[in-house]
Amino acid sequence: MRISKSNLGIFYLGVIYLVGIVGILLPIHPEFIRLTPLNLLVSLGTVLVFHPHWSKNTGIALGALLVFGFLAEVFGVNTGLLFGTYAYEEVLGWKLWNTPLMIGVNWMLLGYCCGVTVNQFFPKWTWWQKGPLASAMMVFLDLFIEPVAIQYNFWEWPGGVVPLQNYIGWYLVSLPLLSLFAYLQGQIRNKVAVALLFMQLLFFVILTFF
Repeated sequence: MRISKSNLGIFYLGVIYLVGIVGILLPIHPEFIRLTPLNLLVSLGTVLVFHPHWSKNTGIALGALLVFGFLAEVFGVNTGLLFGTYAYEEVLGWKLWNTPLMIGVNWMLLGYCCGVTVNQFFPKWTWWQKGPLASAMMVFLDLFIEPVAIQYNFWEWPGGVVPLQNYIGWYLVSLPLLSLFAYLQGQIRNKVAVALLFMQLLFFVILTFF
């Protein structure tokens, strides 16, 4: 039986995330968690390899997620006005203005996956319906990201408590970005990206409860 390229991509990412879960939980090595930036880049690269149609609009949508996601984090971490008071530690690598460069990559990856997933399951919705739902998906995923990020020193909150402001901020930042994505890329399908979103959710749920 012939296996499609997209299924191979899903299998490849599945192996990577399974290794990540095992490597973190055992742990295989105390510095294993520092492979997170590499994992983000490999995940993003793999997903974008299977993007079906590149255009100017693709570049605008992805660039907006990368640049404005990063700038929102710069503003947030340096003022405390957007997400609350928090600080990045060293796991995500090199920083600019107290903000890891990889955080922009993370915004692009999660935003793309959420946007494409909404396209997949609600293809007939308009962009102004898709944007809010994709933003809600981002916030829902962050509910499981935060405990893991705190436990494994991605970033820190005073007293280890994540304020409601953080989730409101995530929604407010992601809403215009994912509405733009839906407007420019509302017909795009990418089942590798859909699969990765569910892998990320499973990854963080497992690390949260185990």
